[in-house]
Amino acid sequence: MLKRLYDWTMAKAASKNSESWLAAISFAESSFFPIPPDLLLVPMVLANRANAWRIATICTLASVVGGIAGYMIGFFLYETIGQWVIDLYHLEARFEELRHTFVEYGAEILIIKGMTPIPYKLLTITAGVAHLSLWVFIGASILSRAMRFFLVAALLYWFGAPIRDFIEKRLTLVTSAFAVALIGGFLAIKLL
Repeated sequence: MLKRLYDWTMAKAASKNSESWLAAISFAESSFFPIPPDLLLVPMVLANRANAWRIATICTLASVVGGIAGYMIGFFLYETIGQWVIDLYHLEARFEELRHTFVEYGAEILIIKGMTPIPYKLLTITAGVAHLSLWVFIGASILSRAMRFFLVAALLYWFGAPIRDFIEKRLTLVTSAFAVALIGGFLAIKLL
């Protein structure tokens, strides 16, 4: 089933409505869908590198709006829909771990983990359950999702097809290194 879903997603990346599909999948992935928008983002940028920033913007905005839907599921509908989504993807252990730390470090968690391939729906639903401020949630989501998608778009824009394999195999490493550098910068500013 996952292979069919992957093939379907790749076909949408090549369609004339690819931007609409990118927005829809970015939205859905943030609250319930299993396929990350990178599967459309990468081939779309490679097909038209001049539109890299537009494509990353669409991906970011749709992901944040979808994240708000995930937040609302966690805030208002956790006992029904939210629990079902968490169980469907076998994220129970991660959810419990995150829920306890979200109250104190919600924005930081969203900024750092929102850049990684960790299922974003886990973060959005957990933020809602933890009743993180909606404005803090939106701000942290914009920052983390923009950093993730613009980083991928920038690498593809500058290096083209040769960087594709590197991104697909080492996206966690790239985004983790960027997150460490970001945290180091915040700590340096705080300490100075």
